[in-house]
Amino acid sequence: MLPSVSDVRDALTLEPLAPGRWLGKSVPSRAGVVFGGQLIGQAIAVAAATVPAKRVASVHTVFARTGRTDAPVELDADPLHDGRSFAGLTVTARQGDRLLARSLLLLDVSEDDVVRHRPEAPATGGPAAVGPGAAHPRPAMLAGWEHRYVEDVDLTDPDAVGPPELAVWSRFEAGGRAAADGPALLAWATVGFLVGTALRPHPGVGLANAHRELSTGVLTHTLTFHDPIAADEWLLLTQRSTVAGGGRAYGTGEVFTEDGRPVASYDQLAMVRRMPTVSSAGSSSSAGASGL
Repeated sequence: MLPSVSDVRDALTLEPLAPGRWLGKSVPSRAGVVFGGQLIGQAIAVAAATVPAKRVASVHTVFARTGRTDAPVELDADPLHDGRSFAGLTVTARQGDRLLARSLLLLDVSEDDVVRHRPEAPATGGPAAVGPGAAHPRPAMLAGWEHRYVEDVDLTDPDAVGPPELAVWSRFEAGGRAAADGPALLAWATVGFLVGTALRPHPGVGLANAHRELSTGVLTHTLTFHDPIAADEWLLLTQRSTVAGGGRAYGTGEVFTEDGRPVASYDQLAMVRRMPTVSSAGSSSSAGASGL
């Protein structure tokens, strides 16, 4: 059964265990592996609960090992500081003795402009111009999450070659905590597209090869928020893979509202290497978070 946005929101509703410690559900997946966007979102939820008077400004996550979706995740917060304008903390995600990831988060308060400049959103015609019937829509990962490729792109097809760029309109169904969960849901959306974007220029490889001939996984992911996020509104994710080689792929992205306002930026380092043998395809690397 396909997991839903409601499952993600349930995973973001954490159970307090002790001061500085929470328990979060895991979102089911076909592969049975915890998605990296879940762990980032849960770290954001921990930070919001720990420092409620401030907003999350940035989160940088290093993934150590994959987690299992049939077990909850324990989250431990370690505050760095909490001042008038800024606060910082680390959040460690574990399943038993298995450390999955560690996030470093900066929180702040809104301040007046001294200087201001912003990039312009690319002209796409908006989500309505793309429409829900794109030639190669991405298979749904979550019920209630709609995403539309701006171009006719099939990231799964190893023979479909194009530039290492991708623009995607993304919208999550509204829920009772849409505003509070906006940053965490955006984390979910930004994690999964850059590996496929990195594979796009190279014939003979695509997401259909992932976890079969190719061992892929997110190693680090950084997400910086510029303005408040409403994930139940249309957001445009524009991303590009700038460097690939040595078994790694690096990419960056920006997030714009439908009216062209930039609200977030992100970058990611991922692992892309060949499986030692086809027979080992059933086992994933011990490092990295599962991508989409």
